[in-house]
Amino acid sequence: MPRVSKKQLASDILKALYEAFPDSSCTLDNDTPERMVIRGILSAQCTDVRVNLTCKELFAIYPDMQDIAEAGEEKIGEIIRPCGLHKMKSKSVVAFADKYCNKWGRKVPCDIDELMTCPGIGKKIANLIVGEVYGKPALVVDTHCKRVMKRFGITTHDEPLKVEEDCCKVFPEESWIKLGHMAVDLGRTYCTARAPKCDTCPISSVCRRNLK
Repeated sequence: MPRVSKKQLASDILKALYEAFPDSSCTLDNDTPERMVIRGILSAQCTDVRVNLTCKELFAIYPDMQDIAEAGEEKIGEIIRPCGLHKMKSKSVVAFADKYCNKWGRKVPCDIDELMTCPGIGKKIANLIVGEVYGKPALVVDTHCKRVMKRFGITTHDEPLKVEEDCCKVFPEESWIKLGHMAVDLGRTYCTARAPKCDTCPISSVCRRNLK
């Protein structure tokens, strides 16, 4: 493979991704900022489809964040059980609802560090919120994004924060939000963890995994 800079590689990858996945977008329902945060918390090790279904039930019973805060962890935990890790997630959901109502003045902060003061909100979810809710450039690095960026040759790391750092150095910031969604779509459809479909992958021509 001809030697190219990381920025040139990133440019080639981005162009190919835009061509292959022009309609990529977040698959979590996004109606209000506070509900988006809860969906983000529940999305850990759970499909977006399941999160959306579970949240329809949750918000039908407890439509306001104050309702969720007052309901308590046990009641919330029973509703969100299908999303897995329900005890830990219910604690985070109730903590967020309480903070939203009583500390943040019923407004979700557009600040990654402030969001991360809430249990259950790590860098990935904080990036999701500021990106999807406020349009602030942020890259969500999930398992799909991490895998494909390593195969592309953009990063050699497995730790999400390191992957994010490597990606943000070479991809233009205006692409970060969309890049995360396109990487997920690629990882789900072609660049799977086991038996990736390299022969039919629309990005294979610029992937270092195939051009060593």
